[in-house]
Amino acid sequence: MQNNLSFRFEAIIFDIDGTLASTNRLIFASFNYVMKKYANKTLTDEEIIALFGPPEDIILKQYFNSKYEVVRKDYYDFYRRNHDSMVTRFKGMETLVTELSEQNMNLGIFTGKGRDSSLITLSWLGIHNCFDMIVTGDDVQNHKPSGEGITKLLNKFDVAASNSLMIGDAPSDITAAREAGCKVAVCLWDSYAKEKIVEMKPDYVLDTIDRLKSVLIKSK
Repeated sequence: MQNNLSFRFEAIIFDIDGTLASTNRLIFASFNYVMKKYANKTLTDEEIIALFGPPEDIILKQYFNSKYEVVRKDYYDFYRRNHDSMVTRFKGMETLVTELSEQNMNLGIFTGKGRDSSLITLSWLGIHNCFDMIVTGDDVQNHKPSGEGITKLLNKFDVAASNSLMIGDAPSDITAAREAGCKVAVCLWDSYAKEKIVEMKPDYVLDTIDRLKSVLIKSK
């Protein structure tokens, strides 16, 4: 990326799952590992997706209550042990994030997942230190689709919502961005709800990393 580029936004906020990396296969496997072990059942992908919103800890507490601490340890042990073999990179995404950071862009994360799993993935991608602030599901009272996490980030950056962009892959990202008043771009490369998010008419629909770059950088 060239120096002294002109950007359309003063702050860019990324989701993690399905946006920065393809993690759904690992998430589904992690939930079903503990479901099978402690409840002798498995969930469909659709049933697990329906749980998304609150972070893993809240979901696990709701399901396992008194066994929560043991189940939580097993969940994250499985998540860490299988992360590198089950998560897929999106070619060019780490480079883009690194270059945005080098251009002193205000960069944030707003994800529904918890801090532990978020940091596992961001560290693996090698871009953890690129973000000025990371807001996870552990850091808000109102989880996605609430825009609380976006508002926290914008307050930290002291940037107007109208000058910021949320980049995600799910209907909840669109709803959260609209509640917070910022623009929203949705990635189609790993979304589990492509038809739904297109119907919701986000500001930008992204099918490639190059398309994302064209949205972020003003043409001369």
